[in-house]
Amino acid sequence: MCDVLVALGPSTLHGLTLFAKNSDRPPGERQVVEHVDARHDTTEISATHIRVAPHPGPTRPCVISRPSWGWGAEHGVNVDGVAIGNTTVYTTLDPRGAEPGLTGMDLVRLGLERSGTAADAVEVIASLLVEHGQGGSGHDPAAGRERPYWNSFLVADPTTAYVIDTSGRDFAVEEVVSTRAISNRTTIPAFDAQHRHPRQPVERLVDPRLAASDAVLARGGVTPDLLAGHLRSHDSCGEPGWSVCMHVDGVEVTTSSMIAELATGGRSVLWLLTGSPCAREYRRVTVADAASADLSGV
Repeated sequence: MCDVLVALGPSTLHGLTLFAKNSDRPPGERQVVEHVDARHDTTEISATHIRVAPHPGPTRPCVISRPSWGWGAEHGVNVDGVAIGNTTVYTTLDPRGAEPGLTGMDLVRLGLERSGTAADAVEVIASLLVEHGQGGSGHDPAAGRERPYWNSFLVADPTTAYVIDTSGRDFAVEEVVSTRAISNRTTIPAFDAQHRHPRQPVERLVDPRLAASDAVLARGGVTPDLLAGHLRSHDSCGEPGWSVCMHVDGVEVTTSSMIAELATGGRSVLWLLTGSPCAREYRRVTVADAASADLSGV
């Protein structure tokens, strides 16, 4: 599942862009928070299900949270202050028929490693999406959890942000004006009208969370503490357990969470945890300091 929010500088208390995400995954799945060093790739990269050509130049260091079984990232921030998070979406195109391709998590990590701005990240994700498509399970196949899906992305840097909605290789991009939230449905109006599956139960399982996120952002003067309280909240349920801090037994739970105050030069401040935000405290670290920090206890 997942919920992702951004508030650009003019909408935050201290004038700095804030980005936040709860990652909802199968119960019992472990996520790993790690610093990824810059690389000079000379051979193809092994993503989750396919191989992709190396980046023509050094990749960017980043801090990511990823399911321990996979290569891609649920969310993260790079040294240039680019933040990306994805959410599962379903459309009129059935993902179960897709050939192996990139997962949404692969696209998050590739976008972080290859982008200096949010606009760069949009171009990276879009070009890889067209070239390779989306395909293959976004849950651990070895655990018997074959589950392919399409993705929506929220991409931000210290001054700009964008939403990318997708269905297979089709996509739409919308620039964020002030604040924005995404959840488990397409939200760009024209794309949503064309692609959203009419039987997807968004009114019960998605829209209450999305409305709660929009309400928090609409208060103005957004702070990390305000976002932390929202990511820990359980009052956004259309159905029991389907809250922003998710607890749906046997289906989905929140397994990782991040709040980021975005800045360039490795100065982005991150608040990170794995597990349920309602049960754990965030750990504060900058992207630059994360290179030498022990993140195993996050």
